[in-house]
Amino acid sequence: MKTTISSKGLMKSISVVLMVTLILSFTSCSQKIPFAISSVVPATEGSIKIKEDKNNNYTIKLEVVRLVDPSRLTPTKAGYIVWMQTEKSGIQKIGQLISSSGFMSNKQKGSLTTVTSFKPTRFFITGEDNLSGQYPGEVILETNFFSVK
Repeated sequence: MKTTISSKGLMKSISVVLMVTLILSFTSCSQKIPFAISSVVPATEGSIKIKEDKNNNYTIKLEVVRLVDPSRLTPTKAGYIVWMQTEKSGIQKIGQLISSSGFMSNKQKGSLTTVTSFKPTRFFITGEDNLSGQYPGEVILETNFFSVK
């Protein structure tokens, strides 16, 4: 019995293999770091995905859920700022955490996506009165120290 593979079937098979390979390569190269449970906002959960590119830059994607509005903190705050502790350059301010309520949900969410050339070792989020300040205020949420793989 002779078995033949059509060129269409072969192309579909190759396409599926390539797609699976691409998906695995994107997910396997990133590292997910969870935030520790906070004594200030214990219901808040979050994590950071870090991916190093071929130029030694780090793409950072931070997401948190059940984040209370900063005006409900005691004392009240104007907003949240995300900070990164680095391997060689100390503490760097990386941006304001943008928060919103989800569609069809009152669950407060916050996110930040950025790229940095500094190798991160820890992240923390502070509640700030002055969003343009250059030094961290009260720590609201933080990761443990980690090593980027």
